Amino acid sequence: MARAWHLRNRPDGTPTAADFELKDLELPPVSEGTVRVRNRWLSVDPYMRGRMNDTRSYVPSFQLGEPMEGAAIGEVVESKADGLATGDLVQHMAGWRDEAVVPARAVNKLPSLGVEPQKFLGVLGVPGATAWFGLLEVAAAKSTDIVFVSAAAGSVGSAVVQIARARGMTVIGSAGGADKCDYVRSLGADRVLDYKGGPILKSLAAAAPDGIDVYFDNVGGDHLDAALAVARNHARFAICGMIGGYNRNEPASFRFIMRVIAARIRVQGFLITDYLGRLGEFYAEMAPLVVSGAVASRETVYDGLEATPDAFLGLFEGANIGKMLVRL
Repeated sequence: MARAWHLRNRPDGTPTAADFELKDLELPPVSEGTVRVRNRWLSVDPYMRGRMNDTRSYVPSFQLGEPMEGAAIGEVVESKADGLATGDLVQHMAGWRDEAVVPARAVNKLPSLGVEPQKFLGVLGVPGATAWFGLLEVAAAKSTDIVFVSAAAGSVGSAVVQIARARGMTVIGSAGGADKCDYVRSLGADRVLDYKGGPILKSLAAAAPDGIDVYFDNVGGDHLDAALAVARNHARFAICGMIGGYNRNEPASFRFIMRVIAARIRVQGFLITDYLGRLGEFYAEMAPLVVSGAVASRETVYDGLEATPDAFLGLFEGANIGKMLVRL
């Protein structure tokens, strides 16, 4: 019988293992237009923390006592759908479980790009596409720009660093700890800031004495404040995520928000769903960089369905370098 993780409680602050429950899941029979998929890889992502709250947002909340969801790569083991055959590898959103029966319209067959399948959950998946469109479209970054990237050792941030370098930009990345900083340097960042080593504003001001043109925000909090403080006139901020505040109830400080006016800073939030219709364009440009090695990727892998909550909680403890994945 299939098994799936269910949300047991709505956490107050940082989630704990007690908020999750692994239960048997009876699957419906495969009917016309559906497929049964055996998952190989599961993705855990920071946005899932918001789905654990009972609040209105851009994606529906997880329901108590119901199976959780998330991106996954699986193999079709039974099909009654045109265009999908046994053995096909597909991407879908019935993650946090080992098997699922899903409508054919809800799965995407992986394109043949010559890469490992889990890359479609990372550098060639939502994180990579988020980096691509956030940097090049939302922030309209160009080769002469100085770009600051927070959480630069994470799945999105590490892709931003490499895309920016491939386009000739000067890149400053922040990460926590020596190992992560070394990783960001290996990706080609011009300067790397260890936010655990002291106030990020002081470090950023020293690294960018002439200011920054672009800030790609994955963290919020003191990183966003620092970016506002050193931004040049007409800087562009792409607000992707604010993981630093996901488990907090108090609002962000925005100490330097008034600089938005004086420096005419453009601050824009975005969702990757805004760009799903352009994934073909993303694959065409990004896949050759990945295949050639010009854009590298790294994964932090937990093994077994039982480890899924641990992998998810590890996101908020800085346990990952690159994409956090669960291998089944």
